[in-house]
Amino acid sequence: MNGNESIELIGALLILIGSIISVISAIGIIRFPDAYTRAHAATKTTTLAVLITLVGAFLYFWFDEAYVSVRLLLGIIFVFITAPVSGHLILRAAYRAKVPMADSTVEDELKDVIFRKDAN
Repeated sequence: MNGNESIELIGALLILIGSIISVISAIGIIRFPDAYTRAHAATKTTTLAVLITLVGAFLYFWFDEAYVSVRLLLGIIFVFITAPVSGHLILRAAYRAKVPMADSTVEDELKDVIFRKDAN
């Protein structure tokens, strides 16, 4: 096994791992009880899955085809920056709109902070 074949294998494994994490994320979106935990599954694990998949594709093209894809690099940067921020802002809006939490939620640490500030 030469160097290019091992890089191909690493790229394929990264793409496979990213796909598996994406399936786990989809299961979490379906199974979790409320909007907050579903959004956690959607943003955190999906971001990781997409990043791992794009890195695997980038490595494959870089070492096998001798082609550095600027589009893949921009995709990695864009997903890394925008997905967690958008998930945070959507959940913040849901919290301020008083979307109910699951019955199994033990503590709401933001209640005193956010709604006290709004009352002033």
